[in-house]
Amino acid sequence: MGGVAGSPGPVMDRDEVDRALARLGAEHEAIETSLLALQDHAGRRLLEGAELTGVTKERWTSTEASITLLWTYFDAYAGALRSAREVRARRRWSSREDLVELTELLRGESVTVAGSHGAGGATLLEGPGRLSRQFSLTALVDRMNDLYATSLDMVVTADAVWSALPARIDLLAAELQRTRRLAHSVGVRPGEHPAGDDLERITRTLTALREQVVSDPLAFWVPAQGSSAPGGGRPDTTVYDREARALEDVRREIDAVLTVRQDAEARLVRLRDVLSRADRTLAEARTARGEVLAKIAATEVPVVSGPPIVLQEQLSTAAEYRRQAQWHRLSPLLESLEQKAEDELLRARESLTAVTAPLAVRAELRGRLDAYKAKVARHGLAEDPLLIERYDAARRMLWSAPCDLRVAEQAVLRYQHAAAELLAAPRPPERPTPQVPGQRAPEDRIDRGDRGQRGGFEGESS
Repeated sequence: MGGVAGSPGPVMDRDEVDRALARLGAEHEAIETSLLALQDHAGRRLLEGAELTGVTKERWTSTEASITLLWTYFDAYAGALRSAREVRARRRWSSREDLVELTELLRGESVTVAGSHGAGGATLLEGPGRLSRQFSLTALVDRMNDLYATSLDMVVTADAVWSALPARIDLLAAELQRTRRLAHSVGVRPGEHPAGDDLERITRTLTALREQVVSDPLAFWVPAQGSSAPGGGRPDTTVYDREARALEDVRREIDAVLTVRQDAEARLVRLRDVLSRADRTLAEARTARGEVLAKIAATEVPVVSGPPIVLQEQLSTAAEYRRQAQWHRLSPLLESLEQKAEDELLRARESLTAVTAPLAVRAELRGRLDAYKAKVARHGLAEDPLLIERYDAARRMLWSAPCDLRVAEQAVLRYQHAAAELLAAPRPPERPTPQVPGQRAPEDRIDRGDRGQRGGFEGESS
């Protein structure tokens, strides 16, 4: 809706009058078109038929009065335009008296607007105690523009909320019903599963939200910052978005339960296998502990716990849930059991490692002793009496039962130190030894003697 230019001043000539009347005619058509569009706007019809509450009810009461006043102003405007046209139509060449009258009609405050009556017979006119008011045509158009903008803003805003939120809420409610049916099929019900309680809460919230949106749409509108255009802003979807996310969480929970229903048997088989391996490992650890106590002296051997009876009982409960199709109970139990079973297998393996640690230490000492013996033999020192004595002492300790690891380790260290000293000492140049036919080399005799000494341990416990 535009305005008419001009202000009171000198008497207008005929050309000015004709141009002004042409502008006024175009303005009249534009105003009438805008008012009829507002009258037919879907949002206005919805507002008239709705049971409104809150801020929307207050705004619509004011807007209805503004729309009624707009039509009153428009009728006065149309009447003033009609009067000006009649004056101009009196004669082809308007007299000065006609031009003075036309100047007053077109530029002066010549339009009188009487109060109109609204609901309950109340007089509707701007300003307290005003039954009528004088306007120039320009001021009247400006005032109509203001009233039209505020009225259109209210109508467009309400219509935007109604166009956006109720339809989205209905779609979400339909999805909610499908999810409820699916949840019920897998035993997820209110009071029995948290997801069932969430579905009930979401249902209540969406029902209340839709009622509030329908009765008070303006309560769900966020105006655009710095915008003066009618309907500038967006619907406030905070509550809707929160419930949509909550429903998505529930759907994921239901999907997890459905997955449990499909994979339950395979997961139960895997659980039985993991617990069986843990049980076998613990049995092996108990056997190894007895062996360590018999073969290793003066050492602390950890106690091995019994089989995971509690987990076996929970596994039986899980199998019963599967037979009874109680998927909502089976889902969390399987997740818990899978973690506990893996922890139990790890604990069993750690127990076996801890129990067999002394045997590993003995094996390492045996390996170290033989490695040093091989090293000194490569350097031609195997026949050294001190090395033979210390090797035999260490070997007796390591191949006897029970074996004192601390004493055996010291014996091995003594052998290592003696070997290291001999290997580091300067050696005189070797002279060839005459070989008597049929006589074995000294190294061969020493090796045979060494093998004979070691042969005395072959029957000892290892």
